[in-house]
Amino acid sequence: MILINLLPHREAARKRRREMFYAGLGVAAATGFLIAGGIWLWYQAQISAQEDRNLVLKTEIKRLEAQIKDIAAIQEEIAALRARQQAVEDLQANRNMPVYLLNDMVRLLPDGVYLTSLKQTNDSVALGGVAQSNERVSELLRNLASGSPWITKPELIEIVAGTVTLPPKDVRRVYNYKLTVKLVRAVDAQKAASAASAASGTASAAAVTLPAPAAAAASAAMTKPAVTAMAPASAPVKK
Repeated sequence: MILINLLPHREAARKRRREMFYAGLGVAAATGFLIAGGIWLWYQAQISAQEDRNLVLKTEIKRLEAQIKDIAAIQEEIAALRARQQAVEDLQANRNMPVYLLNDMVRLLPDGVYLTSLKQTNDSVALGGVAQSNERVSELLRNLASGSPWITKPELIEIVAGTVTLPPKDVRRVYNYKLTVKLVRAVDAQKAASAASAASGTASAAAVTLPAPAAAAASAAMTKPAVTAMAPASAPVKK
């Protein structure tokens, strides 16, 4: 007996394939959503962990900034204390500078040279006085240049010819001079003495060598009075 299937089996097979395709798409979509959700959750966990670490870092940074401010304040206090200590040491070391200056001025003034004014401004001292001749002023410059460890860089400002009247009617020609010198502080003098002692191999701590620029300045200054000395006696005298 022959059986003939008159049902639409092709359409049924096509329907089954379509249903299987849609089912596969659904499974793939669900699997994709699950994977995407898992990745999103993983990233969210990483972000949350990093945010926690950032919060810890921010807290530590704030704590360290507070410590840095405290350290900066302490360093400022230390610097202020050191500055005060240095000021006290400088005052202690330089308190005898006027004594050294006056003692050396008395010792270095040559015969025929007199001081009429002495003014100190910081490390600079302005000297003014009267000399019998230009040569006396030059000798004073040489003495100031090399005769004291506390005085350096003598510089002649001006020298002017003048006259002085002595009783009863004696009029003498003199030279009014003005010059400046630099004071060497005790700390600098000690350093210079130590360097000179080390260079010469001696134990003397008081020897100070005059720098070459100061000697050159003194030599240049000594040439100026010579021009004045050559002026004729009949020339007008500046007072």
